Order: sequence, then structure tokens, then C-alpha cells
Amino acid sequence: MGDWSAFPHAGAFHLDATGVLQRWSRLHAGDAEPPPADPAVLHAWVLFHNGEFAQACAAGLAAGGSGMTVANKATSIYANYLEPSEKQRLDLFRLVAARAEQQVQDMPGDPNAWYWHAYALGRYSQGISIAKALAQGLGNKVKESLEKVIALAPRHADAHIALGTFHAEVIDKVGALIGSMTYGARKDVGLRMFRQGLDLHPDSVIGMVEYAHALLMLEGESRMEEANRLYERAAAAEPVDATERLDVDLAQAELAD
Repeated sequence: MGDWSAFPHAGAFHLDATGVLQRWSRLHAGDAEPPPADPAVLHAWVLFHNGEFAQACAAGLAAGGSGMTVANKATSIYANYLEPSEKQRLDLFRLVAARAEQQVQDMPGDPNAWYWHAYALGRYSQGISIAKALAQGLGNKVKESLEKVIALAPRHADAHIALGTFHAEVIDKVGALIGSMTYGARKDVGLRMFRQGLDLHPDSVIGMVEYAHALLMLEGESRMEEANRLYERAAAAEPVDATERLDVDLAQAELAD
């Protein structure tokens, strides 16, 4: 993992184990991950929140157990934001999906095992095209895993937001009728998922960005003003860790386009 690209804001965050635990509820407001009892897993989370994604992945894999969640989150965030090679990016998402599939077999009651399975398959689907992914049956796997997350952890804000994205992207690609009949995708459900996710985590930068995307996909120019307000709020947020810094960068890029 030494060839992973570096976090572009190196040195911006200097959290230690005490600082991560003190800020845990805010740092994990999106994924509802409980504080770890294992110091090795906590160390992996410290590396993750400071933007040392390769080291966080290695430490999480070495710790085992719930350390797999850190490894999968670090790999997914790195692949989504920082990996320059599209092929390597897709390979990393496939790797996370495979690791998460094993994790859900070993720890079926762990919501984030299911979440990172859905996230990796969802991002992989975006990379190969939503239409192709739906034809391969990946859409239903994403939807089922996200629904499992919410059943296990009803306050998992990120899962609500991701499920909203699923509904929006399916409808955008195949239309409302086929989306509803074939994949169970509905505009009203998708928009409700976003609202519930942001109610659970009002400061979710990525939630604001994804909701803005979905409004434009589902309702077009009529929601442009609201989408721009979401982008502006996300772009002005004060990030609490490296991942949120990347989310703010994304929001600022959307405004610049």
C-alpha cells in the first residue's frame, strides 16, 4: 500500500487517541460506529482521521475484528477521492466489496460491514456505469445491503444518504417506471432518505453534496437554487477530519464548475 497517493492536505489534522475518543460522536455521526475497545483498532482510526489512509488500512487489517471496518473505510475513501488510476480505483472497490462480504459472514450483526459492502459496490457501479451495473444485478445487492444497515442501525445517517443516492441514480438512468417496477426505486423514497439522513446528521458535508446531486437528477432546473444552497453550505463547512476535508474540496469543486 506504499504506492497510495498522499492526502493532499498533509499535516492539517493532528488527532491523537484521546482527541479521537473525545470527538468520537461528531467524527462518527454519519456511520454510527461505536468507539473501539481494542487499542489497536483505535490506533487505526487515529491514522484514518488524520488522512493516513494506507497506514490506517494496514493497521485495521492487522488488528482484525472490527479493524476490518477501518480498513474498508480507509480503502474506500482513498479510492473514491485520491486514486488517480481508474482501473486501480475499481480494483480497490472490488477488494473492499470482497472483504466486506467476508466480514458480513463473520459479523452479520455489524451494520458497517454491510455498509462498506454497499458503498464499495455502489462506487464500483458508478465507475462501470449504472446501466451496466444494474444489468449485472449489482443494484439490488447495494439496495439490500443498505436496507440491512438501516434495519440494524436505524440512526445510520450515511446509509440513509446512500440509499437516497441509489434511488436517484436508478431513476436517472432507467426512468421512473422501469426504476420502480424492476429495481424498487422511487423518487419520493429517495428524497425522504436524504431528508432523514440529514436530520440524523445535519452537518454531513457529503450528505449535502449528494442531496444536491439528487435534486438536480430527479427534479432538474426547478431545484437548482436549493442545490446551490446545499453546495454553498457544504463548501463553507469546517472539516473535522481528513475525509470531511475531501468532502469540502468536492463541494468547492462543484461550485466552481
